[in-house]
Amino acid sequence: MTRRTGNCHPGRDHMTLSTTRPSPKANAWLKRYYFIRSAVAALWAVAALTIARDRSHLAAILLVAYPLWDALANYLDAQRSSGLASSKSQMVNVIISIITAIAVTIALTRSMNAVLLIFGAWAVVAGLLQLATGVGRWGSAGAQWAMILSGAQSALAGCFFVYRAGVVTNVGISDVAGYAAFGAFYFMVSAVWLWSTGLRRSSVQTTA
Repeated sequence: MTRRTGNCHPGRDHMTLSTTRPSPKANAWLKRYYFIRSAVAALWAVAALTIARDRSHLAAILLVAYPLWDALANYLDAQRSSGLASSKSQMVNVIISIITAIAVTIALTRSMNAVLLIFGAWAVVAGLLQLATGVGRWGSAGAQWAMILSGAQSALAGCFFVYRAGVVTNVGISDVAGYAAFGAFYFMVSAVWLWSTGLRRSSVQTTA
């Protein structure tokens, strides 16, 4: 009678159960992507607080461009990563952001309070979707903890926008500038984290 000795490769089960290591290819794309998103958000915030603050036509252009850029950025990221079909949260984010741009265009003909209300609702939904994307990428890409925090902060900021739109009469594009600035910060943190992770890995490989 043959005796059953069990698994002759004891390390295999451990490898199967362990968390997938972030791939260098995914991190390389995300590093560039996060740097670009940080730069665009920072420039948007600066423009909102300076040249567009007292120019309604420039403010209108920036307010419509913000969700459109978010839609384009999510689309490009999904296409370079796993595709929209595999990233449902980003696919929904693209659709929601385009709808938001249209809604903002209509709201601009009414009042800035209506615009801020729409931005608030969008920030809540987009933030939760970003959080979901970060959770989904946790094992395949680095620095997703910052994206999860950014998504949570976006949702909280959105709730504040909705509240402010209902109780404050004098609102403007500067109310959204802080939101964009925080977004720039989190994207920069993610980009720098991935950059430093790449340096550490290169150093380990060189000394090995």
